Amino acid sequence: MDIYFAPLEGLTDSVYRRLHHQYFPGGVSCYFTPFFSPTIHRALTAREERELPLAQDLGFPVVPQLLTKNAEDFLWMTQVIRDRGYSQVNLNLGCPSGTVVSKGKGSGMLSDPAQLDRFLEQIFSQACLPISVKTRSGFRSCEEFASLLEIFNRYPLAELILHPRSRKDFYTGPIHMDSFRLALENSRAPVCYNGNLCSLEDLRAFREAFPQCGAVMLGRGLIGDPGMLTPGGTDRKTLEAFCNALLEEYLICFGGSRNAMFRLKENWRYLLCRFENAEKLGKQLRKTTDLSEYRRITAQIFTLPLKPQLTPDW
Repeated sequence: MDIYFAPLEGLTDSVYRRLHHQYFPGGVSCYFTPFFSPTIHRALTAREERELPLAQDLGFPVVPQLLTKNAEDFLWMTQVIRDRGYSQVNLNLGCPSGTVVSKGKGSGMLSDPAQLDRFLEQIFSQACLPISVKTRSGFRSCEEFASLLEIFNRYPLAELILHPRSRKDFYTGPIHMDSFRLALENSRAPVCYNGNLCSLEDLRAFREAFPQCGAVMLGRGLIGDPGMLTPGGTDRKTLEAFCNALLEEYLICFGGSRNAMFRLKENWRYLLCRFENAEKLGKQLRKTTDLSEYRRITAQIFTLPLKPQLTPDW
């Protein structure tokens, strides 16, 4: 079974992906980038240049993700992605953020199936790369998925990555496995499952329940337990070295400590669930704005015992 690292905005940037592969090699079959939003300006920003290095310079598989409702913008950015050496592009139909949905993008596209169908017809008829789709089961309800699947089946998707929640469910609503079973049984494209797999035990149970599924996508579970897929699992020494390397690179990338610490605090929201009795230090970490204090607190966290596995509180 292939295991993909999910695209998490503000978390799995190019620095994170490179260092994760360096410190925890093996296990992850492919990394997906947080979404790019192409515009009519037809030029990459400095940040996008940094986030889309030449594929030949990476040393591990990456699939760029696009978020747009404009077919021409999608097609232009797909050409850029191909020219930079990538072999596939992913369409984001899953983002539930209010600012994204209000613009009719991400999971907002699921609210208008006819318009979605027209968009897919245009991009699949002209795209220069294979296209996979990451989607939710519906906008208002997962009962919408049967109709959405009929639309997806009209096109040669490289893969259908399904997070079986509706947009309304965001990330905490119930998982609707009926829509995932429907996809497995009826999708013309290979199906990948995404949602709430946070431990090796979760993966084993999923494999036993769905042996016909060829791929899963892990997100928050891998952020909280970065070495989950490596032999022997996450160890404190490697995890500390990984987090310290992230800090040093972010200090350079962001030109100062404030934004570097802010970025890493997002990671710590999930990482703290891997440590015993980390609540008090976690509160201190969230409050600090001083780099020296940040280093002191995180050094103390790494003296705490690791839990046998991640215990999510999100």
